[in-house]
Amino acid sequence: MTFRPTTDFVRQPAMPMRPLVDPAGWTAADLAASDDWIYVLSPAELDELAAAVAGIEARGLDIKDIGRDDFPLPTLGPALRALRDELLDGRGFLLIRGVPVETLTKAQAAATFWGIGVWLGQPVSQNGQGHLLGHVKDIGGDYSDPKTRGYMTRARMGFHADQCDYVGLLCYHPAMKGGESRIVSSVTLHNEMLRRWPELVEELTRDFCWTRHGEIPPGKQPWYPHSVFSFEQSYFAGRGISSHIFKAQGMDGVAPFTARQLEAFDLFRALADELAYDMTFRHGDIQFLQNHVILHSRRGFEDWPEPERKRHLFRLWLCDPEGRVIRPSFRDHIRGIRVAGVEFTAPLDVEGVSA
Repeated sequence: MTFRPTTDFVRQPAMPMRPLVDPAGWTAADLAASDDWIYVLSPAELDELAAAVAGIEARGLDIKDIGRDDFPLPTLGPALRALRDELLDGRGFLLIRGVPVETLTKAQAAATFWGIGVWLGQPVSQNGQGHLLGHVKDIGGDYSDPKTRGYMTRARMGFHADQCDYVGLLCYHPAMKGGESRIVSSVTLHNEMLRRWPELVEELTRDFCWTRHGEIPPGKQPWYPHSVFSFEQSYFAGRGISSHIFKAQGMDGVAPFTARQLEAFDLFRALADELAYDMTFRHGDIQFLQNHVILHSRRGFEDWPEPERKRHLFRLWLCDPEGRVIRPSFRDHIRGIRVAGVEFTAPLDVEGVSA
């Protein structure tokens, strides 16, 4: 298994209502045909990670205070910077395999994940509670509740993109059954939708209202405007048609959907499901996705009966100031979730976190 970058693939300027040529425009068949998108950590790289974590423990650093300089990786660090290029200018996603979570404490696994993450970007808050280290774990949340985030449930989730440049997941415990991570190239989705239903693609270049799930920064509305397909300085960016759009309906100032918009939504979601690639996580797998070219979802799952074996993924939202060019008005919405008076923390689990 040898990782192969795709950054030598030349992206062409993106224009509305034209097919996109971008290295992030892969298909599920491409991924199924090869495992060259998986980066396997070497024994020497694992030793570097262990030494860096030991240094953190010796200094007594809180996870949220760990910066790149606190987590030296002489060999793996430059490799991670090259992997960041693959996120930014290549496929738009990668899988890092081999973190030995079974032999690590929860704090050590979290520090390892965080330390890798800070070589790719700056962690930002994932919810109104100021969590810089998040947890994807079923705590009995009701996904039909407008204020409940899907990661708190075991429900199947729609294809979406998170409020950051890159989202990372470390598999600490996989599900007993199901829970596969599903990813789809929004570049490929756009091109296929343009081929089949060009008039509906045009609908998705218009702005919709997206809910903030009740996590409202000072002076802001409970929703913000953005399109599903957007173009800026010859760059394309895609978002998912998910609960963020539908849960904004009924809010003050939000117009009801038109019949044509609903038709576009239905076909977009059907096409995303058709084009998606299912990825089964192993213990210690780390997945990173670039939210502007990759949509992700999850199949529903059945959990283990033992609480200590419940499906548990650590999550990072990373901001990259030098990331993909996007609409300036949207850049503020991908810097994490900031609520006045809330301090940033990096909890090791979801105990005590409300749904």
